[in-house]
Amino acid sequence: MFETVIGLEVHAQLNTKTKLWCGCATSFGAKPNTNICPTCIGLPGALPSINEQAVYKSIALSTAIGASINQKSIFNRKNYFYPDLPTGYQISQFEVPIVGEGAVDIELENGETKTISILRAHLENDAGKNIHDGARSKVDLNRAGTPLLEIVSNPDMSNCFEAIAYLKKLHSIVRYIDISDANMQEGSFRCDVNISIRPVGDTKLYTRAEIKNMNSFKFIDKAIKYEVARQTAAWEDGTYDDEVVQETRLYDVATGETKSMRGKEDAADYRYFPDPDLLPLIITDDMIKAHKDIPELPAQKVVRYTQQYNIKKADALQIVSDKNLARYFETMIDHKADAKLSVSWLCVELLGRLGDGEDITHSPIGADKLSAIVSAISSGSISGKAGKQVLDYIMTDDSITVEQTIEKLGLKQQSDDKAIQKIIDEVLSSNPDKVEQYKNGKDKLFGFFVGQVMKQSRGTANPQVANKLLKEKLDG
Repeated sequence: MFETVIGLEVHAQLNTKTKLWCGCATSFGAKPNTNICPTCIGLPGALPSINEQAVYKSIALSTAIGASINQKSIFNRKNYFYPDLPTGYQISQFEVPIVGEGAVDIELENGETKTISILRAHLENDAGKNIHDGARSKVDLNRAGTPLLEIVSNPDMSNCFEAIAYLKKLHSIVRYIDISDANMQEGSFRCDVNISIRPVGDTKLYTRAEIKNMNSFKFIDKAIKYEVARQTAAWEDGTYDDEVVQETRLYDVATGETKSMRGKEDAADYRYFPDPDLLPLIITDDMIKAHKDIPELPAQKVVRYTQQYNIKKADALQIVSDKNLARYFETMIDHKADAKLSVSWLCVELLGRLGDGEDITHSPIGADKLSAIVSAISSGSISGKAGKQVLDYIMTDDSITVEQTIEKLGLKQQSDDKAIQKIIDEVLSSNPDKVEQYKNGKDKLFGFFVGQVMKQSRGTANPQVANKLLKEKLDG
């Protein structure tokens, strides 16, 4: 029997307006090689200058993960050659990173909490982008110099569920504290997955493979499963030492396999040395004090939601998993919508209608209107069934109000005793045989009478009032 050992290196692109070492824009999607300058492309004599905003965002992360800030950190040159790295080195941090040890807690499948420790987080610049077009390769250097915060975990995860839970938690945190848009499709939140296996009970760390530049939770899950199966098979076949080597691998989406890219370098191979163009980064107490305040984090929201609104922890976890979803929910609460009903109508009804892959930012109906639907149901103005009709209608025409929709569709719930009593009398007089059967002990017919009243009223009769009046009439 084997157990899996997983460590993750997450690269979060900081959402600064300019690059880490120069004033070039970091905007995504610009025409290739337009957001560049002599510093970006490594021309002789060009000198780097640190982006202060990147430093402040690093301080925010340290607060969020309970880490220390190294008030004196060093920038190093990490030497390697790729076509998209015109300087021939990356400016990173090796011996002394800006952010020290921290941790995040994740929710396990059994409801328990596990702490994943973070070794460090360091600032570095991104490389450019290679674009392969048939037999030709092109290089776009717009991304070169974009600020990254590399967040390195300890190998504390033992399966793909824990790895994905950790990534989602970290993804949520960097968005909540607004240091990165964490757009995985654009590559602003990606990770390298380090995987090894070992016999259960063994504490030794065996040879690890690194799966590079993953930016999809779904594919990370599949890549981990494939790689664990590959290493396990090699161990059982007696070919582990030959097949499992320290290397960098890629995940092939088409085949669902990991494939070897190149041998994995050790730190010595990168020839790290202090960057001669950059002085040590000094962070003062005043800088930390000025930038340590951060917004309420997901874990804190879960506690508040469950205590203040008395909703289930599972529902709170779903809502806080996305910053925009939490904002939508809180806007509904601000509009005085019932909290428990809001959870159901937001997480089940609305998100269910948006479909897979669509988040709340694509909703055609705002929080104010969904809260109006919830409030109409709470007050008894409409039934839950009618609320679904209202929601469906407004999602196709957001120019109409909830009140106008209720009126237009004739869905206003009837709670007037006299009006409902009249409908009840008509139903009972039309079904004398069933009335007789009910009075002779066939209690299950009560549901039939309720259904007929609702049908006669076209669903507008208040069910509670109808039930009460029917009971009085039939049992009286």
